[in-house]
Amino acid sequence: MTQTVPGPDGQPRCAWCGSVDAFFPYHDAEWGFPVADDRRLFEKLCLESFQSGLSWRTILDKRENFRAAFHGFDLHAVAGFGEADVQRLLGDAGIVRHRGKIEATINNARRCLDLIAEQGSLAAYVWRFEPAAGDLAEPQTLTTSAASVAMSRDLKKRGWKFVGPTTIYAFMQAMGLVNDHVHGCVMREKAAQARAAFLPPA
Repeated sequence: MTQTVPGPDGQPRCAWCGSVDAFFPYHDAEWGFPVADDRRLFEKLCLESFQSGLSWRTILDKRENFRAAFHGFDLHAVAGFGEADVQRLLGDAGIVRHRGKIEATINNARRCLDLIAEQGSLAAYVWRFEPAAGDLAEPQTLTTSAASVAMSRDLKKRGWKFVGPTTIYAFMQAMGLVNDHVHGCVMREKAAQARAAFLPPA
């Protein structure tokens, strides 16, 4: 099975992009590039949690609806949601209407504020779990890793929900803690250059 497919410009991209055209811009502009913004990191953790048992296409298609429903994933706003908000979200056909995941998102916003108070930022916490270069497997051969298991375990100890090792590994791939662009993908070197220029928050 080939690891790449031609992109809109004819250059090779990771094969998973070939299943739907909407994946190409996400792959080229976001996936695998390092992120230090707490809101973006929290949003991605939430969206990966909502994806559990579903396809990323489903979540990506609904991403703007999620952003509207959860007030742009503003931590303080989401942490303040109550039962009326849960009912509002359960009635929102534009998102995934799963009570457990909705309640987990609200819970996780509250736990995230606790974490930030202790660690300084969500970004500082997340980037402490970046695996060493020697610990990386061949691209797209894993669905979990030692680092994702460790981060998942620690978040669960802190009271987070829907943050299993597979969810966390997908988060790490997307947020640039792991460069999982396959060899031959035109974006692999660009993601590597972005990481080389990136200073993880302390």
